[in-house]
Formats: sequence, C-alpha cells, structure tokens
Amino acid sequence: MNGKLLTLPIGIQSFDRLREEGYLYVDKTAKLLELVRTSGRCFLSRPRRFGKSLTLSTLDAMFSGKVELFHGLAAEEWVTEQAARPSPVLRMDMSGIRPYSSAEELESSLAAGLKDFAYFHDLKFPEEKTGGGMLLQIIRGLFKAGGSVVVLIDEYDKPILDNIGNPEMADEVRKVLRSFYTVLKSCDEYLRFVMLTGISKFSKTGVFSAMNNLNDISMDQQFGDIVGYTQKELEENFSDWIDNAAQRMDMERVELLKRMKDYYDGFCFDGKAKLYNPFSVMQCLVKGDIANYWYTSGSSSFIVTYMKDHGIQDPEEYSHIEVSTDFADSHEIESSTPESFLYQSGYLTIEEKREDTLILDYPNYEVRKSLVRMYLDAVYHVKNYITLGTKLWQTLSEGNVKEAVRLFNIALAGIPSVDFANQGELFYRSLFLMLLRGASITANGEVPTNLGRSDVLIQFPKRVVVLEFKFAKGGTGIKRLRQEGQKQIEGKGYIKPYDAENRAVTTAVIVINGKKREAVL
Repeated sequence: MNGKLLTLPIGIQSFDRLREEGYLYVDKTAKLLELVRTSGRCFLSRPRRFGKSLTLSTLDAMFSGKVELFHGLAAEEWVTEQAARPSPVLRMDMSGIRPYSSAEELESSLAAGLKDFAYFHDLKFPEEKTGGGMLLQIIRGLFKAGGSVVVLIDEYDKPILDNIGNPEMADEVRKVLRSFYTVLKSCDEYLRFVMLTGISKFSKTGVFSAMNNLNDISMDQQFGDIVGYTQKELEENFSDWIDNAAQRMDMERVELLKRMKDYYDGFCFDGKAKLYNPFSVMQCLVKGDIANYWYTSGSSSFIVTYMKDHGIQDPEEYSHIEVSTDFADSHEIESSTPESFLYQSGYLTIEEKREDTLILDYPNYEVRKSLVRMYLDAVYHVKNYITLGTKLWQTLSEGNVKEAVRLFNIALAGIPSVDFANQGELFYRSLFLMLLRGASITANGEVPTNLGRSDVLIQFPKRVVVLEFKFAKGGTGIKRLRQEGQKQIEGKGYIKPYDAENRAVTTAVIVINGKKREAVL
C-alpha cells in the first residue's frame, strides 16, 4: 500500500463535492467527451446505484466550464476551452419532486421544482401553473441570458415507477410527463445537449412518443461502460484499497479479487463489457466484508409490487433465457414481460449477444441472492428464512434429509394459505432452493446429466446431496411417487458424475402432500 487511502465516495452523487473534497474518482470523462461529440440528444437506462446521477453531475460541471475540478482528468483540455463560454445548464432530478397524489398535483410539483430553479438562477418570467409551461419559459430565459442550453434530467421515470401498482394513476402520470418532456422537442433550437436517465427504457408509444430525436445509448457498445467499473478500472483505481481489504480479511489479494468478481461483477448492457456495481464494490472494500449491499441500499417496493401483480413464482425460469434484441422496447414497464422488467431493474443482464437474440442471466451472486431474499420476504412471506436456511445447510451437509424436511415444513407452515392456491411441484421446489440461497448456500436446480435433469443438487466439500421432488395433489399416491422418484434418480444417473469423487452421496425423494401442504419422505 502506498500512503494514505483516498476516501471512497459512497453515496456521493455530486461531482463538485467529490473533486473538491478529494474523494477517489474513476475517470469517466473521456467516455463523456465521446458522448458529447457524437450524440446531442440521448437517453441512458441503467439500474439503481450505477452512477447515473454522478454522470449527469459531471456533465453539468463540464458544460459549466469548472476547470478547477478537472485537473488531471481526460476532459481537462475540453473543459478549459469550454470555460471561455460556459453553457447554461438545467439539471433536474425527478426523484426529488414534491409529493403528489393526483395528476394535477404532479403538474404543480413539476412547476414548483422549476420555480425553485428559476429563483436560484435569477430568472424572471410570467407565472406558469404547468410543469411544461415552466420548462419552456426557463429554457427560453436561459438561452436569452447565456446561449444554447444543456438539459440534464435524472430518474425521468420515477413518477411512473412510484405508481407501478396503480395502472390508472400510472397512465395519468404518463400523460403529464409526455406533455412535459415534449417541450424539449419544441425547444430544440434553444438546446445544445440533452440527456435523460432512468431505470426503464422508454417506449416510442409512451412518454417519449413525440421525442423521436432522442438517441437511446442504453445498449450501444460505444457506451457500454459509461457507468460501472470494468475489471481494469477496479484493479487500477482501487489497488491500495484491495490490498488493505485483503489484509483485513486475512486472505490473498488474488482470492479477494476472485470472490469480488463472483459476487459483484457480470453486469452487461451491450453484450460485451462486463461491469461491477460501483456501490457494492466500495462498500465491500470499506467494510472489509463480502456481503449483499445492493439489496439493502434502497427501496425495492416497485419490484415487489410488479412481482405480486404478475405472479412471478420461480426465479429459475429466467436464468439463461433467450429473448429478442428489442425485448425491452415493446411495452411500458408496468406491463412489460417479467424478463424485460427484471433486466431493466438490474436483476437480469446480457450473458451473450447473438445475431438476432440475447441470452439473459443473473449477473452475479449478489443479485441472485437479492431476488431470492425479496421473494422470501415479500412473495412467500417466510419468517426467519436465514436461520432456517442455515439449519438446512447444516443438516444436509450431514446427510440428514429427515431433519431437512422437518425444517422445510416449518417454513411452509408460516406461509399464508392464499399463496398456496393452484401451486404445484415447482412452487415447493423453488421455495426449498430459495431457503438455501437466502442463507448464502450454493444450491442448483434442474442440473443436467446425459439422461435427464435432477431437481436439486447441493454440493459440500465432503458430501453431494441429490433431491427429487414429487407432488401428490390430493394427498394420495405418496408411496408410488416416492418409488417413482427413486427409480428416476437411479435410472437417469443423477449421481454418476460423482462416482469417482471421494465424497459421500445422499439421495432422497421429497413428496409434497398437496392436501396438507407439507413435505414427506
């Protein structure tokens, strides 16, 4: 380690503050220069905690010509030239508008936010009651005072996401926002550069139906790494921090990097660049602990609402799923397909890009675990799932399937009866897997052999556990199903891949009594 560690900017979204107070900064300004030079009207979709707000703050400082903030950065020369004639910048954060309960109140909230901006920038114009009217007047006022205007809008879709469980209100909100954002199209002659960011990709039939001049760079390879950290950026910029954390965690640097890669790497938005989530990386290095930081870093209420409304029951269904290249563009987010929604909210990412299709998967262990915990908390309503999962791991590592089934039944007993309606084998098997994963235990479902797929595979250093699940809908035929499952394990060679290993092998058939809603051996 070389000298004092630079402070990591956890939660810092202001570029000015980051640079003035000497926080560590991963220089993205070369990529931002590319964007400014090639795309005057653009849109970027990324999951939360990925640096969208810091990106807009950096662009604000660049166009404002704040040379003192760019010493030693790739954009220093450009900003120095810009300082001779800085552009007026209008930057809005839609997550910060005042609370509202109707479309009319949303209009007032937009207008009030812009009125505050006008006050601080000493702009005077006739009173306007609508957000669109205020936006138009501010852009014209800024243009008259300082020339072509830069408009930066963060979290453009936050009002829609806030109402994802209320389709009627979401539609009213969308109408207000459509009218508001359309002003940018009508003001094109006054604008130098426009960038909007959000979680959901915009639809040409929705909010941006009249804004056909926006360039969606969300999946462009040229800007695939405009936010997030590449492996190279991680190792070069955080080298001292990595050494420091490895020392505190009593492990070698190479081992820490491997574990960080498994836990936090793997986000991909262009089919090429693999990225780390910045927030999780910095939390890991500061705390000296490989843990789940993304899930606990902010509200996921809109995701829970979507899952409940759309009946997403098994996260495994969306692993390695094949979709068309335009899969995220066809619907508004509240009515999008589950795979589109999970991608836009950061739970799925591009694993592979083919000519006309994409393969999606969970980017890393942290994200998969986050989704599992969300299911256990908000969909299955399982109490004490971490404790139950840990005990399951302990009993299965000893080959005690009988005790594992008892623990599983404890979890089932706490689930509201309404959640069992019309559920079959998949529901119970998925819940069993999620209990293990929620306690940070590696367990796999639908594991292939040359003759079939085993339902559940759990591997320990000294033991392999293969489980087959069967479902007795009316509570009858349990003995027959147990025998059928055992023949399946043997006949399809589920344990053959482990014959040559020096590990104990435990197999069992877990039959679900659908009438009693419990598991039996």
